[in-house]
Amino acid sequence: MTDTKKVNLLGLSPEKLIEFFESIGEKKFRATQVIKWIHQKGAENFDEMTDVSKALRAKLETICEIRGPEVVSQNISKDGTRKWIIRTDGGKNDCVETVLIPDGDRATLCVSSQVGCSLDCSFCSTGKQGFNRNLTPAEIIGQVWIAIKSFGPMDPNGPRRVTNVVMMGMGEPLMNFEPVVDSMILMMHDHAYGLSKRRVTLSTSGVVPKIYELVKRTDVSLAISLHAPDNALRDVLVPINKKYPIAELLESCQHYLANLPDKRHITIEYTMMSGVNDNEEQAHQLAELLKDLECKINLIPFNPFPHSGYEKPSNNRVRRFQKILADAGYTVTVRTTRGDDIDAACGQLVGDFHDKTRRSQKYIELREVKS
Repeated sequence: MTDTKKVNLLGLSPEKLIEFFESIGEKKFRATQVIKWIHQKGAENFDEMTDVSKALRAKLETICEIRGPEVVSQNISKDGTRKWIIRTDGGKNDCVETVLIPDGDRATLCVSSQVGCSLDCSFCSTGKQGFNRNLTPAEIIGQVWIAIKSFGPMDPNGPRRVTNVVMMGMGEPLMNFEPVVDSMILMMHDHAYGLSKRRVTLSTSGVVPKIYELVKRTDVSLAISLHAPDNALRDVLVPINKKYPIAELLESCQHYLANLPDKRHITIEYTMMSGVNDNEEQAHQLAELLKDLECKINLIPFNPFPHSGYEKPSNNRVRRFQKILADAGYTVTVRTTRGDDIDAACGQLVGDFHDKTRRSQKYIELREVKS
């Protein structure tokens, strides 16, 4: 039987879109026309593409589609944060979450890369839900497409509705390497979303070999989910540290910065949990640990979720920690919790999906034992 599945053009990078048009006997400039229609004008069907010949539009209609993920719901927080629950191609119970955080003239979109997460950081609600699968490029870039279109018809010459994208949603981006790279290329491409490489950030828990590979493919900004100043604690909080300890991780960060075409810094993300990693000695340890790395530090007060076993530190404790790092010469910010009333804050994204790892069931069983 002939496979009649249509090619979804939404997720094709510019290079792959050119290859596709050449494979069907068309000139490569058609890729530029189509990519602009899809990503700059939000076209959902080929009839909208008025500068494409009628014959080509009919041809594309037969073999292609423009299909984004399905929006199940959109919630808007009292602080203006928006959260979408998006159904992927996996079926009814295969959903991820995407969050848009407005801040003055900035609007940062937090994009998911996996259905669940293949890692199991102890303080992250997403990790406790387990893992189903990696998202496709269309499902990743589709989150940007959906967020921008949610404001109404696109205007390529109007103000940006999304100014920054962070790969910090559900999942570990570097464990879904090729689809994530293709999506980020689209985010930065002049004929698609045209975002600056400084405004597209990939956040990783420390998949060291992929950091070395990443810098060969793109020059997006890099953020590291560190969360501890020593290996013993990080082994507990971020289990991948057992495979790639801190020294190896920081060495890969140095390599990444050294191979960028411009001077940049790494963002160090440090989720603070009361009585776990928030004392003054640990602040001094962190300052010493990072002394040779061009970086800024983002402190994130823990966002509680049921039965996590962790608590949010006091504001005074956070400020003391921040002052120690600032006095050591670091630029230190404290992330303001946004969207917690709709469970859209950092570490709270959970989605709705079938967990192939059974991690979520084990977590439920452990909670029942403790209660």
